[in-house]
Amino acid sequence: MKKLLLIFVFTSSLFYSYSQTLFTYGAHKVDASAFLNAYNKNKTATTNYSQALKDYLDLYINFKLKVQAAKDIHLDTLPSMIADLQNFRSQIQDTYLKDGKEVNRLVDEAFLRSQKDIHAIYYFIKSDNGDDSVKNANLINKVYKKLNSGETDEDILSKINATTPGKIQKEDIGYITVFTLPYKFENIIYGLKPGTASAPFRTKSGWYVFKNAGERHAVGKITVAQILFAAPQGEEHQKEDAKKLADSVYTALMNGSDFAMLAKQFSDDRTTFMNGGKMPEFGTAKYDSVFENHAFSLQKDGEISKPFETQFGYHILKRISAEPVPTSKDDEKFMYNLKQQVLNDSRIEIAKEKFLKEIFPVINLTRKKINHQDLWRFTDSALLKNKEVKTGNVNQNTTLLSFNNNQSVKVSDWIVYVRNSNNKIEGDHESYKKIFPEFVNQSAISNYASRLEKYNPAFKAQIDEFKEGNMLFEIMQRKVWGHASSDTSGLKKFYELHKQKYLWSASAEAVIFSCSNAEVAKSNIAKLKKGKSWKEIVNENPSSVQADSGRFELGQIPVVDRTAFSDGLITLPVINKTDGTAVFAEILKVYPGNQQRNFEDARGLVINDYQNYLEQKWIEQLKKKYSVNVNQKVLQSLLNKN
Repeated sequence: MKKLLLIFVFTSSLFYSYSQTLFTYGAHKVDASAFLNAYNKNKTATTNYSQALKDYLDLYINFKLKVQAAKDIHLDTLPSMIADLQNFRSQIQDTYLKDGKEVNRLVDEAFLRSQKDIHAIYYFIKSDNGDDSVKNANLINKVYKKLNSGETDEDILSKINATTPGKIQKEDIGYITVFTLPYKFENIIYGLKPGTASAPFRTKSGWYVFKNAGERHAVGKITVAQILFAAPQGEEHQKEDAKKLADSVYTALMNGSDFAMLAKQFSDDRTTFMNGGKMPEFGTAKYDSVFENHAFSLQKDGEISKPFETQFGYHILKRISAEPVPTSKDDEKFMYNLKQQVLNDSRIEIAKEKFLKEIFPVINLTRKKINHQDLWRFTDSALLKNKEVKTGNVNQNTTLLSFNNNQSVKVSDWIVYVRNSNNKIEGDHESYKKIFPEFVNQSAISNYASRLEKYNPAFKAQIDEFKEGNMLFEIMQRKVWGHASSDTSGLKKFYELHKQKYLWSASAEAVIFSCSNAEVAKSNIAKLKKGKSWKEIVNENPSSVQADSGRFELGQIPVVDRTAFSDGLITLPVINKTDGTAVFAEILKVYPGNQQRNFEDARGLVINDYQNYLEQKWIEQLKKKYSVNVNQKVLQSLLNKN
C-alpha cells in the first residue's frame, strides 16, 4: 500500500511540474509541457540527458524571444504570412478530419496484412437482368459449396460449364498483398483460411467467390535487372530463336560475362536495356505472376536466374537488392508510408463516417424544416433556367442548416454545391435527394474544420509551430541573414578583426569533374591525359559532364582512398552507388597549409561568422527587452525525470 501511495505521489508531482510555468520572458509564460513537447520532437541521441535538456532550453528561450520580436512588429499580419498559413492549414487539416482511433486501427490492420501474401483465385458470374439473376445466385452458391466440399477447381468448372457453358469465369490473380485489390475484396480474401472459399459476394458487375489458394510470408520488394528476349505469342519460329539466344547468353553469364553489357547488347526491353537492364523496385502483384515468382526465388544479391518463359518471351534476371517487409512497428519510415497509403485508400471512408457521427453533436448541427419539394423546384430554376425563382417559402437566403457558432448554411450554398458537384445530375429530383446528404456532411465537416484549433490540440500545435517558424524565418532574414549578406563594409571590417581565423589548410587549385557514369569519367580522364583542356571536355559533352574549378581544401576533393596530392595528378573516379554517377579531379597546383585566405576566398566563412555575431548581439538586446526568468524548481524536476 505504501509503495502504491509513493508511486501516486511521484506521478502526481511529475504531472504537476509538467503543467507549471518553466520560464517567463517579459509578460509571457511557457509551460514545462510545451517545452518538453518541443524537446522530444527535436531531440537527438545523447548520453547526457541533463546537459542536452539544458542546452535545448537555451535554444528554445532564444527561439521564443525571436518569435516575440516578430509578433511585436506584426509580421504575422503580412499578406504573404497569412496566405502561407492558410495554404498550410488547407494541406494538413484533412488529416485531422477523420476518426483518429479508426485510422490507427486501419493502419494496424494494414500492418498485419502486410506480413503475408495470399495466392488468390476468384470465380465470377456476370450480372443478368430479370429471372436470370436468381439463376445466377443459385449457380454461384453451387460453386461456393463445391469449393468448400473438397472438389478440385477443374472438376467444378467442368461440371458446371457442362450444363451452363461459359457461365462461370475463373481468374487466378496470383499472390496479392495489402492494397493490391479494392478494400472490399481484400477484406474477404484476408478473412479466409488457406484452401477455403468465401461466401458469394455481389457487386454491380456480378457475383464473386474468392478462394485462398495458399499463403506465404510477405516477400517485400525487390530490384532486379533483366535481359528480355521478346517472342510474340503464336510465332513459334521466333520463339525458338529467342530460346536459343537466351540459353547462349545465360551460358556466357555463367562463364563470367558482364550482365549489364549483355543487357545493352541483347535485351528487347527498350525501357531498361541502356541502364544495364535494371528495373524499378517492385513488390507483390506488380507484374506477371510467373515473372514475380522467378524474381522472388533469387536468394541473394547478384544471383542470376536461368532463362524462363512468360507471355512476353524469355527472361534472364539478376537480383540487385531486396528489401524485406519490416516485422516490427518500430520501423518509423515503413509505418509512415503505410499510414499514407491508408489515408489515400478507399478504406479511409470508414474513419470519415465514424468521424461524422462524432462531430454532429459537437457542432450541434440542426437541420431546418423546409419543404424539400420547394427546394428541388427552386434548384431546377437556378440550374436549368439560370434564374433563382422563389418557390413556396424557399429562396436563396433560406437557412437549411445551422451550427452552435452562429454560422448557417443557406440555399445559395446548396446551389453552389450542386453546380460544382462531380455527381451526375440527371435533371430530376431523385438526383437532388441523392446528393443532399453528401451536402449536409460536407457542410458539417467545413464548419468543424473552421474551428479545428478549438477541438484538436495537436492540430493547433502544428498550426502554431508553422506560424512561429514562418515568423522566425522572416525576422531572421531581416535582422541577421539579409543584413550580413549585404553589409560588405561590415563583413570586411569583421574579416580584418578576425583575419587569423581564415587560413587555408593544405589545399589545391583543382577542377572537379562530375560525370553521368564511370565510363564517361574514364573517357574524360583519357582525354585530359592527351592534353585536352577541361573547358573543351565540358563543351563537347555538356549533358554528361560538368566541372567546377577553384581552390579547394584537400579534404573537399573526392578520392577513392588516401591520396598523395601533387601537381598534375588526376584522381581515380569515385562512383556513387546510388545513381552510378562518377566524380574525379584534376589537380593543377598544391599548396601547403596555414596560408592566409584573402577576403573573397574567405567570404562564405566570414558571412557565416558575421551572421552568428549579429544574432548573438540581437539576442542580448532581446533579453534586456524581455527579462527571462527560469523556474529552477520546475527545471530540476524535469532534469530528474531520467
